[in-house]
Amino acid sequence: SAITAEIGSMKMREEVDALKVIGLNPIGVLVFPRLVALVIALPCLTIIANFAALGGGIIAAWLYSDIPPAAFIDRLRVAIDLSTIFAGLIKAPFMAMIIGTIASVEGMKVGGSAESLGRHV
Repeated sequence: SAITAEIGSMKMREEVDALKVIGLNPIGVLVFPRLVALVIALPCLTIIANFAALGGGIIAAWLYSDIPPAAFIDRLRVAIDLSTIFAGLIKAPFMAMIIGTIASVEGMKVGGSAESLGRHV
């Protein structure tokens, strides 16, 4: 929603129209850099979230079920195949493209009023 709000706010203040007037493509200036940033950032966030979830699982299993961390990790190696992890990492950039595209399109749809911005965010 931050991308939608930022682009929508620029559209509302006619900054997008100003880019067109000076001969710049708003898609190339506003949308493309955000998509590239999302494609880079989302896989990194996916890795961090995976480690955080596994760390939380280790702590919960240790505190509530008296399963030692070493046993948890050994069972984890047996239960989860590396292809599952790679599938999640491969999926992340594609999801980033979808998220960024939808957010950018919604931001570009904003009209000239704050009400329009609120509807699209």
